[in-house]
Amino acid sequence: MTGFTGSTPPTGRWQHLDVAAADGIVTVTLNRPDKLNALTFEAYADLRDLMHEVSARGEHRVVLLRGEGDAFCSGGDVQEIIGELLAMPPDRRLAFTRMTGEVVRALRESPLPVVAAIRGVAAGAGSVLALASDFRILGRSARLAFLFTKVGLAGADMGAAYLLPRLIGAARATELLMLGDTIDAPTADTYGLATTVVDDGEVDQAARDLAHRLAAGPALAYAQTKMLITRELDMSLAAALELDATTQALLMSSADHAEFHAAFTGKRKPNWQGR
Repeated sequence: MTGFTGSTPPTGRWQHLDVAAADGIVTVTLNRPDKLNALTFEAYADLRDLMHEVSARGEHRVVLLRGEGDAFCSGGDVQEIIGELLAMPPDRRLAFTRMTGEVVRALRESPLPVVAAIRGVAAGAGSVLALASDFRILGRSARLAFLFTKVGLAGADMGAAYLLPRLIGAARATELLMLGDTIDAPTADTYGLATTVVDDGEVDQAARDLAHRLAAGPALAYAQTKMLITRELDMSLAAALELDATTQALLMSSADHAEFHAAFTGKRKPNWQGR
């Protein structure tokens, strides 16, 4: 994939996230293990901006999202966010809630597949970050909780009421979003929230293995598949079929499709270029 960029150079250092790039994979680590990787205002903003940047520049193929230590993300920091929000005027609060939604939108609308490596707690905003990812590798210690109603807020935060019913059905989503109960990894797997469940010590490696598989694959085909899944959630069948047809016709002229044919006839593995 080739991005179009202007005069702004890539961000050299992200202050509120740990970011490393290698082999087409951008690894994003929430690194506040003493706070169970709770999010701050700045971490939300950095994650939003990072997703926009890596998506636009076209230099990477996969995003791997993880938490440092024994937790994925416990949600917004109670002391640093909730206390300040209570003192804010309504327009500032709305700006914040819109920003958190922009993080989810950036994750879902990015052409890059997003793999979440989840150990320990993924609660509140952390559970929605997991939900907005394309793949979720859960350790056996993983616990997910959409606990917004337990703090007196709507369970529909950050797009959860849009995404969750589409993933696991309205009945299960109603249970999780209204009651706010914590579910363990086996339950999340049963509900359809886990790509796979592995031992805690294997989470990072399993997530890296999947990220490397995606990075080595047909990136353009993956990007278009993600786009179709996201866009067709709100389309009629006729509109979805037309979008499928148009997309496939365009991809039939791609270098990767021609490479598949050459590799098939040459009895070798394809060398995907993402073009």
